[in-house]
Amino acid sequence: MASSHTVLMRLVASAYSIAQKAGTIVRRVIAEGDLGIVEKTCATDLQTKADRLAQMSICSSLARKFPKLTIIGEEDLPFEEVDQELIEDGQWEEILQQPCPSQYSAIKEEDLVVWVDPLDGTKEYTEGLLDNVTVLIGIAYEGKAIAGVINQPYYNYQAGPDAVLGRTIWGVLGLGAFGFQLKEVPAGKHIITTTRSHNNKLVTDCVTAMNPDDVLRVGGAGNKIIQLIEGKASAYVFASPGCKKWDTCAPEVILHAVGGKLTDIHGNALQYNKEVKHMNSAGVLATLRNYDYYASRVPESVKNALVP
Repeated sequence: MASSHTVLMRLVASAYSIAQKAGTIVRRVIAEGDLGIVEKTCATDLQTKADRLAQMSICSSLARKFPKLTIIGEEDLPFEEVDQELIEDGQWEEILQQPCPSQYSAIKEEDLVVWVDPLDGTKEYTEGLLDNVTVLIGIAYEGKAIAGVINQPYYNYQAGPDAVLGRTIWGVLGLGAFGFQLKEVPAGKHIITTTRSHNNKLVTDCVTAMNPDDVLRVGGAGNKIIQLIEGKASAYVFASPGCKKWDTCAPEVILHAVGGKLTDIHGNALQYNKEVKHMNSAGVLATLRNYDYYASRVPESVKNALVP
């Protein structure tokens, strides 16, 4: 019976099923062949039919079940009646079996803010770099990211035509993160993951200062955090404005739940209350381990250029 579960765990269980539905929509749009691409602010800031449909699905499904939530989505969409086939009413039963961390057991629906990126890595999606794409649903309480769901619609897509596509990772602070195998970069290796399509001098200066053994340029904040938790990269460095709260909320939870750390370039925690500005103006620095090593190498010139 739903009432025996806490609001938070019911919300996470629903978000899991809703993210899976959004992943299905993302795959379907490509299969149908018409991406419906529009430029939002510039040639690297794109929106597709998949962004629009996935956001409508996620936000409408959440709002129906949790009408008192504050939901903030990336896409600025006109209000319209949502097709019933976009609504996901299910919830992931395995999550409901997990205990809610005691500090969150009395949270009310209206105390929570949900940050939604329906398709993180849109530019890569339009270019066929499908492993960069994620669906992100992050849940915040008192300005702090506390629970999150990441769906990878195309996980496993390079395994051949018969591969089962997609996976969903989820986490709650104080409980853990699930749906993947935690792995670390070999000791002493410094592998930086950074932006593929939003590079500039600040980003380059900051990455160079880390003295990396290797630099991975990929799309999507969700994808970069997955690289950290799966041992492909040791630090995610983005010394530039451009990343938004809906990009970082869910991935931050997954990283923090396994002992990692995500901050702005100055080392400040990101805030996720509903009144906060959406832009992460002072960039992002994230690691699974050895955060202090990377933080200590951020050049002063970079810090001075990025105002929180």
